[in-house]
Amino acid sequence: MSSPSARERFKVFLTQKGLRVTNQRMAILEAALARTDHFTAEQLLDHARAIDDSVSRATVYRTLPIMTEGGLLREVDIGSGEKFYRPIADNNSQVAQVVCTDCDKIFEISAPFMSWYGSTVSSKLGLTPVSQRLQVSAQCDRFRTTGDCPRHG
Repeated sequence: MSSPSARERFKVFLTQKGLRVTNQRMAILEAALARTDHFTAEQLLDHARAIDDSVSRATVYRTLPIMTEGGLLREVDIGSGEKFYRPIADNNSQVAQVVCTDCDKIFEISAPFMSWYGSTVSSKLGLTPVSQRLQVSAQCDRFRTTGDCPRHG
């Protein structure tokens, strides 16, 4: 039996939280899941309105934390004052984020060691890890030498 789709999981999560399944929330979910890169709330608003022009800015900002809590999106804070989001693919929450300080592009790489590391350091203190993240700030070597970045744009 296949696992439930993100759409089905979102509907169940909303119901469990006592929230209504609305066309606007579903449009926001569809817009978010269609993205393959990191996006901001404002970028999501534009994409969601292309699906359903009745989607409001307030609904996007209220729905993002719900989708994050429900395990559909990962929230990324790179310290710029603006949060970024990305769909969680294959339920893989063990990723490291590498942020290019030259262009603020965010890369994610699999980091299966994180579960072990979090458990190891927490258990030394008699604690159980609840969440963790690894974020590396880096600079583009090619951009520094040539002024051109193959990943920029």
